[in-house]
Amino acid sequence: MKTRILRHVFDWIWIVLGSAVMALAFNLFLEPTHVVPGGVTGVAMMLKSWIGTPIGMVTIVANIPLFVLGIRLLGKSYGLKSIAGLLLSSAMIDFFSYVVVVPPATHDPMLGSIFGGIVLGAGLGLVFRGGGSTGGADIIAQVWSKYTNLSTGTAMLIVDFVVISIAGFTYHNFETAMYGYLNLYIHARVVDLVLEGVSFNRAVLIVSMEAEAIAQAILKTMNRGATVLSATGAYSGIHKDVVFSVMSKKEVLRARDIARSLDPAAFITITDIHEVFGEGFKPRSPQSE
Repeated sequence: MKTRILRHVFDWIWIVLGSAVMALAFNLFLEPTHVVPGGVTGVAMMLKSWIGTPIGMVTIVANIPLFVLGIRLLGKSYGLKSIAGLLLSSAMIDFFSYVVVVPPATHDPMLGSIFGGIVLGAGLGLVFRGGGSTGGADIIAQVWSKYTNLSTGTAMLIVDFVVISIAGFTYHNFETAMYGYLNLYIHARVVDLVLEGVSFNRAVLIVSMEAEAIAQAILKTMNRGATVLSATGAYSGIHKDVVFSVMSKKEVLRARDIARSLDPAAFITITDIHEVFGEGFKPRSPQSE
């Protein structure tokens, strides 16, 4: 019970903190350099340049029909935290614009796109980590994904790409759109970094006729655990075993050399992993339960 309450407290802390960080990204870097990050907030930025309307207020108003659409077509998945994320992030943009005015950190569009992407991605990641949402493009993307074969991620990318492209015409400068594309890439990468953390570990899969010998060599020479899985080739029908092992980055080359020395024909795949729990790795924290 105490763990659950603590988790909810942390969720709200992430949402409030993330909303503030997002707002600062707009006021410090994006708006002064006309770097549009995509989504509904990007449209609000363009409207401000046309008619002077507040970014936060327009974002909230524009998201009302989108939330209604999302609830009707996708179900009641947009709860209190999602609405809170939208309201807080939008209100804070106007708060830092009109109440506690935060001066621009730069007027250079390259610096704005890079540092704006880093700060915006950090803020978005914290809001998502708390279970919140900022509405807008992700609702459009989920609706689009539901009625087409597009993934939600691809649909979001298309929506943001269209908004950023329109910004290039709005500001009569295609370089503005190019800076927006750069910002989109950076903030998407930073969101992943905040949500998943830096990957310090690798998962190694080795398909080999000498799987048992490879597993024993990894166990004895590297002091790393390994699991031997039974597998059958879908096309050939030939039975082969698969060695599965998790290790640090610096151990991967050694494991690869061991496998190649015992079976030069071994099929080896190496992938990033972001969290590992269990013997030999970090313990599970209460927040992750």
